[in-house]
Amino acid sequence: MGEIDEKFYLVRSDVLPESMQKTLEVKELLERGKVSSINEAVKKVDLSRSAFYKYRDAVFPFQAMVKEKMITLFFHLEDRTGTLSNLLTVVATAGCNVLTIHQTIPLQGKANVTLSINTALMNIDIEELLQQLKRLEFVIRVEILSSGA
Repeated sequence: MGEIDEKFYLVRSDVLPESMQKTLEVKELLERGKVSSINEAVKKVDLSRSAFYKYRDAVFPFQAMVKEKMITLFFHLEDRTGTLSNLLTVVATAGCNVLTIHQTIPLQGKANVTLSINTALMNIDIEELLQQLKRLEFVIRVEILSSGA
């Protein structure tokens, strides 16, 4: 499986496809507690569940990312001694402050870790941080789960 170079773009909302705009609406309904489930939210904005799941981890409101300066990263890692420590060193060296850490119990030599980090004092851009993390030999996958609150 080849490594995918992720790049991020700022795009005006009026040129986003309707399904991406509706995905953002669903996320906002869920965040504000206006609906009790994803199913209820997608029905309310007339979006298929499959479209929501396709775009939910790919589109984010820009103002939330700028205002909160917080992102959540998901990692799929090989379970080795010092893995989490090395991962956190890269994050700290980039000037990020770790807000939360959640690690699953390793199964078959692999574990999932979710990190929420404050990027307000980050000294490199997010793409460079992602590239540094992907270069760690124990990182199988890293992706941005969310930005904002």
